[in-house]
Amino acid sequence: MKKIPMRQCIGCQEMKSKKEMIRVIKTPEDEICIDATGRKNGRGAYICPKSECLQKAIKNRGLERSLKMQIPKEVYGQLEEEMENIDR
Repeated sequence: MKKIPMRQCIGCQEMKSKKEMIRVIKTPEDEICIDATGRKNGRGAYICPKSECLQKAIKNRGLERSLKMQIPKEVYGQLEEEMENIDR
């Protein structure tokens, strides 16, 4: 039996399978982007595809702590757009 990789959401702090979460990465060039494939190089943080989790992550600075850097406002904007596309 194959083990399912679990990751913790930076918003709600719940453990969920890697597949059902959005991966946000910091590339070696210090760019923040959303990794849809889950295969890109860089330090990753995971978040549930729910806007409540994103709001919590913004409030508790979960993304900044996970990626160890300041997060530009545009990145949060990008994430919000992605969430809307996923939530439908």
